[in-house]
Amino acid sequence: MANLHKFANPTLFLRLSRALLPWCVGIAVVTMAVGLYLGLFVAPPDYQQGESVRIMYVHVPAAWMALFVYTLMAVASAVSLIWRHLLADLVAKAAAPLGAGFTLIALATGSLWGKPMWGTWWVWDARLTSVLILFFLYLGHIALTHAFDDPGRGARAAAILALVGFVNVPIIKFSVDWWNTLHQPASVLKLGGPAIHPTMLWPLLLMAVAFTFYFIALLFLRVRGEIAARKLRALQLARAAR
Repeated sequence: MANLHKFANPTLFLRLSRALLPWCVGIAVVTMAVGLYLGLFVAPPDYQQGESVRIMYVHVPAAWMALFVYTLMAVASAVSLIWRHLLADLVAKAAAPLGAGFTLIALATGSLWGKPMWGTWWVWDARLTSVLILFFLYLGHIALTHAFDDPGRGARAAAILALVGFVNVPIIKFSVDWWNTLHQPASVLKLGGPAIHPTMLWPLLLMAVAFTFYFIALLFLRVRGEIAARKLRALQLARAAR
C-alpha cells in the first residue's frame, strides 16, 4: 500500500510526466502518420462497403478510447473515494473532457459511416443509444466537477456518477451480442480472433496506438495544469487568510 501511495505524489507525477511526455507525443505522431497513410492509401476498399470503410480508421479507435477513458475515470474515482488520493481526483477531472471528445468523434464519424450503409444518419439501436448515454455521462461528470465552490465536494459527486455510470460500458461492449441491432458485431476484439484482413487490421491497430498515446500526452498536460491551478488556489487562500 505504501508503494501505491508513493505514486499518488503530485511531485513524482510531475517528474514522471515531464520525462514521458516527449515519448508519448513522438509515438502518437509517428503511429498516426503511418496509420493514416496505410488506412487511406494502402489498405484496400471493403468488398461490401467500398471506400466508405476508411472512416473505420478514425471511428473505431475513437470508440475504443471513449470506453477506455471512462473506465480509467471509474478506476480513478474508486481510488479517490476509498483512499482519498488527490491525484486520482485530478486524473478523473482531466480525463472527462478528453473522453467526451473521443465519444463525440465516434458519434459523428459513426453517423457519416451509417448514412451510406444504412441510408440514415442515426438509428435508435442499442449500440448508438448507449454510446449517446456515455456522452451525456461525460458531460454530467464535467458539470458536477464544477458545480460546487468546494472542489472536494464536486470531485466526490463526480466520482459517484462515474462509478454508477460505469455499468453502461459493458452494455456498449456487448450490446451487439445481446440485442438485434443494425450495428455490425465486433470484428477485432473477439474470442475467435480478428475477423478482418491484416491489410486493414494493421492500420486500425496503429491508429488505436496513436489515439492512446495522444490521450496520454493530453492527460499529462491537463493534470499538470490542474496541479498548478490547485497550488495557485492554495496560495490565494493563504494570502486571503493573512
